[in-house]
Amino acid sequence: MADDRVSDAFVAAPREWFLPEHARGRAAYDGPIDIGHRQTNSQPRTVENMLRLLDVRPGQRVLDVGSGSGWTTALLAHLVGSTGEIRGVELEPELVTFGRANLARGDWPQARIDQATPETYGDHAHAPYDRILVSAQATGLPATLVDQLAPDGRMVIPVNGEMLLVEQSDDRPVVSRHGYYRFVPLR
Repeated sequence: MADDRVSDAFVAAPREWFLPEHARGRAAYDGPIDIGHRQTNSQPRTVENMLRLLDVRPGQRVLDVGSGSGWTTALLAHLVGSTGEIRGVELEPELVTFGRANLARGDWPQARIDQATPETYGDHAHAPYDRILVSAQATGLPATLVDQLAPDGRMVIPVNGEMLLVEQSDDRPVVSRHGYYRFVPLR
């Protein structure tokens, strides 16, 4: 990783803080690690690519869909700084608790993880968001998430194995494709 803000975020939010105790010795492994409940802590190289595409800036409001263990929530919190806001949403109640506990290891008062509502993508109540990171694979581009983007907002989401960057431009989404990846399903 180059010496930059994304690299700094990886130092500020060490992966081992966000893994189950029995898996912390594998934190340097550049692959997904099981965190239970049919979920994984994503491959670091994939997370890095997603964060670079997302282009998070200080002071922004960011939604982290599928926050899992809280690692991406913490990375995003570092990127937005103290003037930004991160809202993670996670469907699995045990992972919400795990993610919150992990997030408490650092100094990120601008970040929180909330229980997601089944079959409701994102967080309409607090939209719009400048950035949306989705860490689970959709079968199609969810219009409900696109609708939660602020003007000039960006969303990174895996759809059918392909990483998409969605940029809100002139009130319509512009989609570009950025390689193939594997993720757990978005539910």
